Amino acid sequence: MAKAEDKVGTVKGEQIESILATDCGSTTTKAILIEKIDGEFRLVVRGEAPTTVEAPYEDVTAGARNAIREVEELSGKAFLSDSGVITPRQPDGTGVDVFISTSSAGGGLQMMVTGVVKTMTAESAQRAALGAGAIVMDTISVDDGRKPHQKIQRIRSLRPDMILMSGGIDGGTVTHVVENAELVASAEPRPRLGIGFNLPIIYAGNKQARTHVERVLGQMCDLRIVDNLRPVLEKEVLGPAREEIHNLFMEHVMAQAPGYNKLMEWSPIPIMPTPGAVGICMQTTANNYDTSVIGVDIGGATTDVFSVFGEERELFNRTVSANLGMSYSICNVLLEAGLPHIMRWLPFEMDEADLRNRIRNKMIRPTTIPQTLEELIIEQAIAREALRLAFEHHKSLAVGLRGVQKQRSMGDVFNQTGSGDTYIDMMDLGILVGSGGALSHAPRRAQAAFMLLDAFQPEGITLLAVDSIFMMPQLGLLSTLNADAAMQVFDKDCLIRLGTSIAPSQQPGARITPGAKCMTVELTYADGREVSETLNVGSLKTLALPEGESAEIHIQVSKGFTITKTGRHSLRTTIQGGVAGVILDARGRPLSLPEDPRVRSKQLWQWYDALELYPSEGMAQLKERRAEGSE
Repeated sequence: MAKAEDKVGTVKGEQIESILATDCGSTTTKAILIEKIDGEFRLVVRGEAPTTVEAPYEDVTAGARNAIREVEELSGKAFLSDSGVITPRQPDGTGVDVFISTSSAGGGLQMMVTGVVKTMTAESAQRAALGAGAIVMDTISVDDGRKPHQKIQRIRSLRPDMILMSGGIDGGTVTHVVENAELVASAEPRPRLGIGFNLPIIYAGNKQARTHVERVLGQMCDLRIVDNLRPVLEKEVLGPAREEIHNLFMEHVMAQAPGYNKLMEWSPIPIMPTPGAVGICMQTTANNYDTSVIGVDIGGATTDVFSVFGEERELFNRTVSANLGMSYSICNVLLEAGLPHIMRWLPFEMDEADLRNRIRNKMIRPTTIPQTLEELIIEQAIAREALRLAFEHHKSLAVGLRGVQKQRSMGDVFNQTGSGDTYIDMMDLGILVGSGGALSHAPRRAQAAFMLLDAFQPEGITLLAVDSIFMMPQLGLLSTLNADAAMQVFDKDCLIRLGTSIAPSQQPGARITPGAKCMTVELTYADGREVSETLNVGSLKTLALPEGESAEIHIQVSKGFTITKTGRHSLRTTIQGGVAGVILDARGRPLSLPEDPRVRSKQLWQWYDALELYPSEGMAQLKERRAEGSE
């Protein structure tokens, strides 16, 4: 993707001192004002308004104007004219240097992908589409087990915004690639938006098959040909396909969506799909902090997971769990996780039919929020399972290239990640960032930290954080224009540090006795104070360390545990504080809960009390009420 400053004309990234940015979501449009204050970029004010892409308005700029008007009222400045946002900034102080926008309104970017082998070229196409910010509606491959007429019917019924076709290494199979092209041609697919326009199709497969694909599809669709995603089995080239997806997103999807043609005229920077911008923000964060990063956005209908790993932070992946959310898709969480998995997080017994009905009511009334402590605990139990399932889905796609032959040496014995294996290493994870209502708007920040701990089970030393008001999309797009400005706002105004997690991991084959000593931790504060804690297996404790402060920590783990990727039993390092302090997690990995409901309930109460997750008075009343109900 080209650097944004190449498209801004006379305004260069380093010359910009005021930025107005909007994110047009499916339900809400958010606007933020960023200005350079005392040599540092900071968030000034934020406004929001309902998105207006659907009837009766059918003009996304109406919602954008309403959100910007709130920014005007809060800042006391003027940014709008009849023609849009005033740029550049005028001598009288009106306007901003640049306006930028991201969008997932109207369902975002919806795609289908095709390939020859489901776990090879089709999987590469899926990674390319997901990384570009798309929702992958379906993946069609020669070996997916469906009959041709079923595939044709699937393409017709889904009506994607565009299709990405892959298949075959250069010089490899042509027959199967052409077979997929003929399937698409037989379906005669029409785009979701823009009646009368040809569906955009990107071909990124075997270059020897290009002429055949052009012959089959060239007349009936807007066909674009880019470099092969898998020119050889050992190499994956996703950049050209992702760039073309962005180009077509602007030319076709955005151009046909209600009001986007006007919004595009406001900004010199192309509008980017919201998930794609968040992905850029994650990559910039990983490079800026020089650490591996996992990010998650749990919404009402979908849960997106992002990861950046590798020595050069070159392993980036994004997945969309389109059926896992906390309102519209909450019944799918129940279906996929199963009732026992949700109920295991409840510290009280509950009738199964009652829980099912509560979950169904949430789907029927998606905008409701918990009104009682009991409802809050239930909702956060469901959130844990939605996050866990989304992460499992993510790990299944964040893998090495399948089909690659790999010779192993003795040095690879302790590094088992290879062809088709996930590269997600939780011991290597440095920062875990959460966003979305269930995490960002949790009544107590410790609740968000605990949900992340239970769902992702980080190992070793990990900084837990949340996006305070979901600014990551705008900051991701801003980072293509001015990375320093984006990271300054991200660090000071966007990221809320929940605390640092210390979680030893069992060594393979080790026998761990419940209740046995797990680790000893010594914390030395900046003022010289020292605190020491010893934890047994299964316990959970916190140490106070406020956000913005750091401390020296010495960790000593017992035999059978490790605290580093290299298997060390002792570590001395510096850690950062957070709202929830330092969380000492000796519950083991993978985390297992007692099977006996009474024992499990007692264990959960202890953990919740250790982190002070909920008000003590409310918890006491809930315990008493539940105890009376069970008699």
